[in-house]
Formats: sequence, C-alpha cells, structure tokens
Amino acid sequence: MIRRMPARAAAAPRAAATSRRPPPPPPREPSPVEAVLEAIGGAVGLAGSALGLAGGAVDAVAAQLIALDRELRDKLERIPTALNEFGYDPFGFNPDAARRALLGSALLYRYWFRVETHGIDHLPPGRVLLIGNHGGQIALDGAMIGVACVLEAEPPRIIRGMGEYWLPTVPWVNLVMVRTGSVVGTPRNCVELLERGECVIAFPEGVRGMNKTFWERYQLKEFGQGFMRLALETDTPIVPVAVVGAEEQYPGLANLAGVGRLLGMPAFPVTPFWPLLGPLGAVPLPTKYRIYFGEPLHFAGDPNDEDEVIAEKVDLVKSRIAGMIAQGLAARRSWFF
Repeated sequence: MIRRMPARAAAAPRAAATSRRPPPPPPREPSPVEAVLEAIGGAVGLAGSALGLAGGAVDAVAAQLIALDRELRDKLERIPTALNEFGYDPFGFNPDAARRALLGSALLYRYWFRVETHGIDHLPPGRVLLIGNHGGQIALDGAMIGVACVLEAEPPRIIRGMGEYWLPTVPWVNLVMVRTGSVVGTPRNCVELLERGECVIAFPEGVRGMNKTFWERYQLKEFGQGFMRLALETDTPIVPVAVVGAEEQYPGLANLAGVGRLLGMPAFPVTPFWPLLGPLGAVPLPTKYRIYFGEPLHFAGDPNDEDEVIAEKVDLVKSRIAGMIAQGLAARRSWFF
C-alpha cells in the first residue's frame, strides 16, 4: 500500500531553496606598501603619457628648426655678395657662419616677435643705406631687420651693420660681428661696403635712441649727420625704416650710465625685470614687431656742405621715419598683437 507524504514535508525543500546566503566579506583595504606601489604605478603611467607628448613636441620643434635652417641656407646661396674661393668677403663675412648665427634670430623673428614686414619690395638692388629708428635697450631691432632682408627680400640681402666702437672689445663679439657681416662703424668701412654694392644699415640716434626710457619710446632723438654725408659721397639711395614693437621688449626705467662706464659699456639699462631677476630678466617680452620699409630717397649735393645744409636733408629722412612710426602705432591693437 502506497502512503502519501504529508503536505508539510513536501514544502520543506522549497523552504531550503529560498534560504539566504551569507553576505560576502568586505573588500580588503590595501596595505600601505600596496597603496604606495599603486600610486607609483599611476604616476609612471602619467609620466609615460607626458613623455610621449613631450617627445612629439620635441620632434615638431626639431622639424621646424631643420626646415628653417634649410630655408636660410637656400636664401644665403642667392645673396649678391662677392666671395673669394674660400667663401669669405674682404671684411670676413662667411655665409655658413652667418647662417648659424641667423638661426636663433630667425626663430625670434618667426615665433617670438611674430614680425610683420611691410614694403620690403622698396629695397632696391645694389648699394643702399637703410636708416632706421633705434630702441629696446638691446639691438634686437637691427637683428630683426637683418632677418627680414634675408627671408623676405628678393633677392635676399645681407645687411652690413655699423657696430659701435666698443663692441669688438667684448670677447667673441668681434668674430661674430665680422662673420655675420657687421663691421666697426667707421666712415671708411661704410664707403668701401657701399662701393661694393652692399646694403648698409645705420641708426643715426645711436645709443641715445637705443637706451631711451619707457616714457620716451618712439620719440626720435637727434640724428647724426654722418650717414647723409656718406650717401652724398657715394651717390647711394636711402631707404627709411621704422620699427614698431622693439621699444616695449625691455621697458626702460632708467639708465645707469656710470655703472655702464665701469663695465666698459655705453649704458646700463634698468627694466622691471633686469637686473632684478638676473638672467631671466634678459628674456625680452614677446611684443609684436612691425617693420616698415619706405620708398628710397635720393639726395644730391656736396658731402662737405655746412652742417645747416646737411641738417635739412637729415630732417627729411627723420620726418619720413616718424610718419611710418605713427602709422605702425595706429595699426596695432596692443603691444603683443
């Protein structure tokens, strides 16, 4: 005889199936050593990513340097300067040395000062005198004009700077000067360069202009007359040049001329950053440069005329430069744009 199981007994398995499992144990806290190792691992991962990005940036900068160096090489191969069989001119200029020196200036030109050049087509072939305003405590304005004449002019031109008499006394500067095309600013050197068809630059304000204080910026100082006498003697056209942007690269607060004399220099400028910040204060502000080349001016007359006669011609050049400076100041939005 088959006996049925009671209903209560049949429900027992269902009750066992619905019973709760014990909760899982709480997650184990990492030990201090494990936490440090995990943090180091994360930092290494972040550093690896940063190094990857930095490596890409370094590669991009290297590519730009190579391209700029190649561009300078191509331009310097086309300059109308007569060289001897060893690659030098009678004053010691050498295109290879100039290219190496110009690379740093070209980087400033393209990426730091972001120079805009206007009227470079006014630069005539053959002998020419570039006469410009001067400022900024250090002659970076002359360097930027020089780069513009290599990169933007057609054909490219090397400008021959008329250096101050004290520059060759600075170690290495005399060699760099002659290899890159500059000479000591004597009348004889200038005449010889012009007679060879070179492009010579001069700043008639001299140190008076370069080391103006911030409150005097873009106010032209008295022009010397020597450049005009040389232009008349050699029948050389004058191209006025105005630079806007240089006066703010090192805002001059004072000029400690006595300290400069002790150091063998014509000036010792003080800016908000120099000498307070040391070498860091020597970094120029990234002001926006604008360089204007005016139409050539032709003068005739006796180079030995009285000062009053020469001064009238000088004033014409000075007023032309002042007008271009005013044009540049009106065109800019700020120091940096």
